[in-house]
Amino acid sequence: MALSKAREIRELSDETLDKEILEAKRKLFDLRFQKATRQLENRNHEFQHLKHRLAQLMTVERERQLAQVSPGAGEAVATPES
Repeated sequence: MALSKAREIRELSDETLDKEILEAKRKLFDLRFQKATRQLENRNHEFQHLKHRLAQLMTVERERQLAQVSPGAGEAVATPES
């Protein structure tokens, strides 16, 4: 399984991105379940690939969330005056 490029992930639509995140989480859960029930045969690289892909997907999702927030909103935190 080849690692995907962040550029390719950024081209996905919001709906597709959400589906990909759910699919990656489900696959990771299934692998963990197989490992716990000793049904997994030396596929540790799949854990690494899935975790990497999930991190990429969630990073792009977070970038989009931050892009929707208007610039300057939340940058300066008001401190109470004494």
